[in-house]
Amino acid sequence: MNLEDSIGDIVRKARISTQVSLEEAAGLAGVAVEAYQQFESSGRAPAGLRWADLCSRLTLEAGRLERQHDGWRPGAVDLAGWRELRVFTTAGDDMTVNAYLVWDEVTREAAVFDTGFDAAPILACIEAEGLTLKHVFITHSHGDHIAALGPIRERHPKARLHSGSKNAPAEHRVRANDFINLGSLRITNRDTPGHAEDGITYVIGNWPEDATHVAVVGDAIFAGSMGGARENLELARQKIREQIFSLPAGTLICPGHGPLTTVGAERAHNPWFQ
Repeated sequence: MNLEDSIGDIVRKARISTQVSLEEAAGLAGVAVEAYQQFESSGRAPAGLRWADLCSRLTLEAGRLERQHDGWRPGAVDLAGWRELRVFTTAGDDMTVNAYLVWDEVTREAAVFDTGFDAAPILACIEAEGLTLKHVFITHSHGDHIAALGPIRERHPKARLHSGSKNAPAEHRVRANDFINLGSLRITNRDTPGHAEDGITYVIGNWPEDATHVAVVGDAIFAGSMGGARENLELARQKIREQIFSLPAGTLICPGHGPLTTVGAERAHNPWFQ
């Protein structure tokens, strides 16, 4: 799977969040405005681009961004250690989005994390595996993450909904110290606003065979990037550092878009962080 954000996407997000004009960014980069616009559009850096000057102003880490431009990608993830975890990537509105299904092998109790655009593959897996859907966890209420919520709740009306949205009924709102047992698995939550006001990261622990934690992060962070935060960039960074990067390095990060990654890989390579 390709990275969610190209280098151009990252630079554009950073430029908008730091309120830098195209003209200023082009001057810092040492290229013509037209060449800089093409850079943001294509993700391919023009010859002689001054990475350090541009990234310093955009609050990005130049070395990491340049290495990503030259081909850095997170290592392939073998899900065999996290039984049972499934990833469903569905398409709509000119994008793809990830949803996740987790269950306990013994009790067959299951939880869905976000829904994506199409409920069909999730519902088919639940039926094929003989699962009981107990919980539906929403990382944030942007449309691409909850588009298929209706069909899932219609098929499984007893599944409890969890959301950080202030507009959700009180019985569905996530509380800071909540923990949910899903058979032998344990699910907790961490507050990660910035990209979205109601952003929540769900942390799943107690995996068999000593597999480390799983963090379902929504759009708080992607492999090699993060969700757009505009005026809330520093809040988003702070929450990622405090709530996600504080997890063990081997923690599997399950983002809303793009490939899986780990806390250790993002601490070491994500250009949004020093």
